[in-house]
Amino acid sequence: MRLQFIFIYVLIATVSSAIARTSLQKFDKSAFYTAMASGDIETVNKELDVVSQAPINDKEGYEGALLMRKAGLVKKPKDKLSFFKTGRIKLETALLADNGNIEFYFLRLAIEEHAPKIVKYKKDIPGDKLLVIKHFKSLASPVQHAILDYCKNSKVLSKEDLTLPGE
Repeated sequence: MRLQFIFIYVLIATVSSAIARTSLQKFDKSAFYTAMASGDIETVNKELDVVSQAPINDKEGYEGALLMRKAGLVKKPKDKLSFFKTGRIKLETALLADNGNIEFYFLRLAIEEHAPKIVKYKKDIPGDKLLVIKHFKSLASPVQHAILDYCKNSKVLSKEDLTLPGE
Protein backbone atom coordinates (compact mmCIF):
# COMPACT_ATOMS: atom_id res chain seq x y z
CA MET A 1 0.00 0.00 0.00
CA ARG A 2 2.80 2.37 0.91
CA LEU A 3 4.59 1.61 -2.35
CA GLN A 4 1.45 2.43 -4.34
CA PHE A 5 1.15 5.75 -2.51
CA ILE A 6 4.75 6.65 -3.36
CA PHE A 7 4.21 5.63 -6.99
CA ILE A 8 1.07 7.78 -7.27
CA TYR A 9 2.84 10.71 -5.61
CA VAL A 10 5.79 10.49 -8.04
CA LEU A 11 3.42 10.16 -10.99
CA ILE A 12 1.42 13.24 -9.93
CA ALA A 13 4.59 15.25 -9.33
CA THR A 14 5.96 14.31 -12.75
CA VAL A 15 2.72 15.18 -14.56
CA SER A 16 2.39 18.46 -12.64
CA SER A 17 5.95 19.40 -13.56
CA ALA A 18 5.32 18.65 -17.24
CA ILE A 19 2.13 20.71 -17.22
CA ALA A 20 3.90 23.63 -15.55
CA ARG A 21 6.67 23.56 -18.16
CA THR A 22 4.25 23.58 -21.09
CA SER A 23 2.18 26.38 -19.56
CA LEU A 24 5.25 28.62 -19.56
CA GLN A 25 5.23 29.74 -23.14
CA LYS A 26 8.44 30.88 -24.73
CA PHE A 27 8.75 34.60 -25.36
CA ASP A 28 8.58 35.29 -29.09
CA LYS A 29 9.26 38.81 -30.32
CA SER A 30 7.10 38.33 -33.40
CA ALA A 31 4.13 37.38 -31.20
CA PHE A 32 4.91 40.33 -28.92
CA TYR A 33 4.80 42.79 -31.82
CA THR A 34 1.65 41.18 -33.19
CA ALA A 35 0.03 41.79 -29.80
CA MET A 36 1.30 45.38 -29.71
CA ALA A 37 -0.15 46.06 -33.17
CA SER A 38 -3.48 44.42 -32.41
CA GLY A 39 -6.47 46.32 -31.21
CA ASP A 40 -7.60 43.31 -29.20
CA ILE A 41 -7.37 43.44 -25.42
CA GLU A 42 -7.44 39.64 -25.11
CA THR A 43 -4.38 39.32 -27.36
CA VAL A 44 -2.56 41.94 -25.28
CA ASN A 45 -3.57 40.21 -22.03
CA LYS A 46 -2.35 36.83 -23.30
CA GLU A 47 0.98 38.33 -24.31
CA LEU A 48 1.26 40.02 -20.91
CA ASP A 49 0.87 36.58 -19.33
CA VAL A 50 3.58 35.14 -21.59
CA VAL A 51 5.99 37.99 -20.86
CA SER A 52 5.38 37.92 -17.11
CA GLN A 53 6.11 34.17 -16.97
CA ALA A 54 8.98 34.10 -19.46
CA PRO A 55 12.52 33.80 -18.14
CA ILE A 56 13.82 36.76 -20.17
CA ASN A 57 15.99 39.72 -19.34
CA ASP A 58 14.43 43.14 -19.66
CA LYS A 59 10.94 41.77 -19.03
CA GLU A 60 10.01 45.10 -17.39
CA GLY A 61 10.32 46.96 -20.68
CA TYR A 62 8.10 44.54 -22.56
CA GLU A 63 5.52 44.49 -19.77
CA GLY A 64 5.55 48.27 -19.64
CA ALA A 65 4.92 48.62 -23.36
CA LEU A 66 2.08 46.07 -23.24
CA LEU A 67 0.47 47.80 -20.26
CA MET A 68 0.54 51.15 -22.06
CA ARG A 69 -0.96 49.49 -25.14
CA LYS A 70 -3.64 47.96 -22.91
CA ALA A 71 -4.37 51.43 -21.54
CA GLY A 72 -5.50 52.45 -25.00
CA LEU A 73 -7.90 49.50 -25.21
CA VAL A 74 -9.76 49.61 -21.89
CA LYS A 75 -12.92 51.68 -21.45
CA LYS A 76 -12.74 53.19 -17.95
CA PRO A 77 -10.64 56.38 -17.68
CA LYS A 78 -9.38 55.30 -14.24
CA ASP A 79 -8.12 52.00 -15.71
CA LYS A 80 -6.60 53.78 -18.71
CA LEU A 81 -4.59 56.06 -16.45
CA SER A 82 -3.59 53.26 -14.08
CA PHE A 83 -2.33 50.94 -16.83
CA PHE A 84 -0.53 53.80 -18.58
CA LYS A 85 1.24 54.99 -15.42
CA THR A 86 2.30 51.49 -14.41
CA GLY A 87 3.52 50.72 -17.92
CA ARG A 88 5.36 54.01 -18.18
CA ILE A 89 7.24 53.35 -14.95
CA LYS A 90 8.22 49.86 -16.11
CA LEU A 91 9.41 50.98 -19.54
CA GLU A 92 11.30 54.00 -18.23
CA THR A 93 12.92 51.85 -15.52
CA ALA A 94 14.01 49.36 -18.18
CA LEU A 95 15.51 52.19 -20.24
CA LEU A 96 17.41 53.51 -17.21
CA ALA A 97 18.73 50.01 -16.47
CA ASP A 98 19.83 49.43 -20.07
CA ASN A 99 20.11 52.66 -22.02
CA GLY A 100 21.66 50.75 -24.92
CA ASN A 101 18.49 48.77 -25.63
CA ILE A 102 17.36 50.40 -28.88
CA GLU A 103 14.31 48.17 -29.08
CA PHE A 104 12.90 49.85 -25.96
CA TYR A 105 13.50 53.26 -27.53
CA PHE A 106 11.44 52.11 -30.50
CA LEU A 107 8.67 50.92 -28.19
CA ARG A 108 8.70 54.25 -26.39
CA LEU A 109 8.62 56.10 -29.71
CA ALA A 110 5.59 54.10 -30.88
CA ILE A 111 3.78 54.75 -27.62
CA GLU A 112 4.72 58.43 -27.52
CA GLU A 113 3.41 59.00 -31.02
CA HIS A 114 -0.03 57.72 -30.07
CA ALA A 115 -0.23 58.82 -26.43
CA PRO A 116 -2.93 61.36 -25.63
CA LYS A 117 -1.66 64.86 -24.88
CA ILE A 118 -3.02 64.73 -21.35
CA VAL A 119 -0.39 62.18 -20.26
CA LYS A 120 2.46 64.41 -21.48
CA TYR A 121 4.48 61.59 -22.94
CA LYS A 122 5.91 63.01 -26.16
CA LYS A 123 9.12 64.81 -25.24
CA ASP A 124 11.51 62.03 -26.29
CA ILE A 125 10.17 61.51 -29.82
CA PRO A 126 13.04 63.27 -31.68
CA GLY A 127 15.80 61.51 -29.73
CA ASP A 128 14.13 58.11 -29.89
CA LYS A 129 13.62 58.48 -33.63
CA LEU A 130 17.31 59.27 -34.17
CA LEU A 131 18.40 56.26 -32.10
CA VAL A 132 16.09 53.91 -33.99
CA ILE A 133 17.33 55.22 -37.34
CA LYS A 134 20.99 55.04 -36.32
CA HIS A 135 20.81 51.48 -34.96
CA PHE A 136 18.12 49.97 -37.18
CA LYS A 137 20.51 47.65 -39.05
CA SER A 138 21.86 46.16 -35.81
CA LEU A 139 18.45 45.15 -34.43
CA ALA A 140 17.13 41.59 -34.50
CA SER A 141 15.10 40.65 -37.57
CA PRO A 142 11.69 40.51 -35.81
CA VAL A 143 12.29 43.99 -34.41
CA GLN A 144 13.29 45.33 -37.84
CA HIS A 145 10.11 43.86 -39.32
CA ALA A 146 8.03 45.41 -36.55
CA ILE A 147 9.64 48.80 -37.18
CA LEU A 148 9.03 48.56 -40.93
CA ASP A 149 5.39 47.60 -40.29
CA TYR A 150 5.08 50.49 -37.88
CA CYS A 151 6.44 52.91 -40.49
CA LYS A 152 3.45 52.19 -42.74
CA ASN A 153 1.14 54.17 -40.42
CA SER A 154 3.55 56.43 -38.59
CA LYS A 155 3.73 60.19 -39.03
CA VAL A 156 7.06 60.29 -37.18
CA LEU A 157 9.09 57.47 -38.73
CA SER A 158 9.15 56.40 -42.36
CA LYS A 159 10.78 53.54 -44.24
CA GLU A 160 12.89 56.10 -46.09
CA ASP A 161 14.38 57.19 -42.76
CA LEU A 162 15.75 53.69 -42.29
CA THR A 163 17.36 53.08 -45.66
CA LEU A 164 20.41 54.66 -47.12
CA PRO A 165 20.32 56.04 -50.68
CA GLY A 166 21.01 53.27 -53.17
CA GLU A 167 19.69 50.44 -50.97
